[in-house]
Amino acid sequence: MMMKTIMQLLAFILFSTAVYADEAYNVLLDSMKDKNFVTVERLEQDELQEFCSQPRSASVDQARAAKLREAALKGVLIPKDERYLGDWQLGEKVASNGRGLQYSDDPEQENGGNCYACHQLDPNEVAYGNLGPSLSGYGARGQSAAMLQYTWTKLWNTHAYNVCSHMPRFGAAGILTEKQLQDVMAFLFDPNSPVNRSQP
Repeated sequence: MMMKTIMQLLAFILFSTAVYADEAYNVLLDSMKDKNFVTVERLEQDELQEFCSQPRSASVDQARAAKLREAALKGVLIPKDERYLGDWQLGEKVASNGRGLQYSDDPEQENGGNCYACHQLDPNEVAYGNLGPSLSGYGARGQSAAMLQYTWTKLWNTHAYNVCSHMPRFGAAGILTEKQLQDVMAFLFDPNSPVNRSQP
């Protein structure tokens, strides 16, 4: 009898969660409005976002995850002439710039990468987030073709390696330009960059 009551309670909770999730989404959607160049279309999820928005308690469809990773990897655009590295000083500015894609931002201005929100880069910078790993000393990994391509892919679309990563798809989503990505790459790899020469 008790087991039947528990099962009924669990069924009710699961049903209620699904109903209230849809209701909550509709309330959110009704509260949003277009402003300047930002539209409510941003709330529409692509297949990858929908997959990664499933509750953590849900079983993960590994075959679908692998398919999404493969699609993300196939969509990576390698830079012209495989020139991965730009100007590290410009890359430092991109990494430090957190503006862009908000309704109050000028859409004519280039977006920033806001890299410090999640990563330590220059070890002398005290304001950084820790959602992602420290990238201080990143250049010590070397500049082999494989390392450059790995890092470029991670910046272009991190979901090629980790399907539900929280890191933005900087290239794939058009957040940063190819030139900006090359500059960020130089900021990570150049031995003269603060990422690689500064010590706290």
